[in-house]
Amino acid sequence: MEFFLTDYLGAPCWAWISFFVIVLALLAFDLGVLNKKDHEIGIQESLWLSLFYICVACLFGAAVWNIQGPERGIEYFTGYVVEKSLSLDNVFVISLIFASFDVPRLYQHRVLFWGVLGVILLRGLMIGLGAALVREYHWILFVFGGFLILTGIKMIFSPEHERPIAEHPVVKFLQRHIPLTHNIHGHQFIAREKNPETGKMKLYATPLLLTLILVELADVVFAVDSVPAIFAITQDTFIVYTSNIFAILGLRALYFALAAVIHRFAYLKYALALVLVFIGGKIFYNEFFEKIDPAISLGVTFSLLTIGVIVSVIITSFQKNDDVPTVTAKDEPTS
Repeated sequence: MEFFLTDYLGAPCWAWISFFVIVLALLAFDLGVLNKKDHEIGIQESLWLSLFYICVACLFGAAVWNIQGPERGIEYFTGYVVEKSLSLDNVFVISLIFASFDVPRLYQHRVLFWGVLGVILLRGLMIGLGAALVREYHWILFVFGGFLILTGIKMIFSPEHERPIAEHPVVKFLQRHIPLTHNIHGHQFIAREKNPETGKMKLYATPLLLTLILVELADVVFAVDSVPAIFAITQDTFIVYTSNIFAILGLRALYFALAAVIHRFAYLKYALALVLVFIGGKIFYNEFFEKIDPAISLGVTFSLLTIGVIVSVIITSFQKNDDVPTVTAKDEPTS
């Protein structure tokens, strides 16, 4: 009993165990029941599944609010909204990856599912490192704040550009060092094929494995923005990690509906940029003046994003598809 009550990284062990039980149950339900057989996920199914994940995330947030108090609850929801919004660019990059390697929609969910497992581990490592840095070197928050402000300004003024995924140095490196096949073998990540040179059977990585690796690398790069952003909101490791994971789980569920209309949110990047500048500036204000009420932070963040969505939808509705600027894949994996 004492073990369950022991505080670990800002929360008792029972809270961490409860969180991981919920996440594992969701993943088991997703793959073992909803998607036991490979099938194309339509927009309606994607929306319902996303709504389910949002409800679970909100219920968890309500529990945090009730147990740890309103301040922690508001920080959780602020972190959840920020991470969900910053991950929109990730949807665009993932869709580019799938399109570049001709991964059928039938098997895209399986790649995203196993990608989530990697995200749970990698985000945990990055957040743990961030928490250790903040705990030992409080001044690192100023570095986070400055980085977020500069990133936001860069998003506003940087020109749009894209690099074809197939020509990316990371892809070329993997193609040189991993035996790859261009053939799809169902939902398998590794398959046996006859080697054209020797005539013997050999193990090859399928396009699904290549896309899975790239999706994981893309998430690591995107975390460079989102992890400092959430630490600028709260230094509570439990709040940081749980809000991140629930936001990512819900976004992966929403992917199939969002990928088809992501161009309608082309101007949302300017709202995201302002959110990053606001969150970064909040660090300096909190340290030199007084702490901003978490409710104000949530209100400003939500208002900026709402305005961004409305403006994007209105402007793009009057433009032809060819005239709508795409969301920049600013955070493609780099070598």
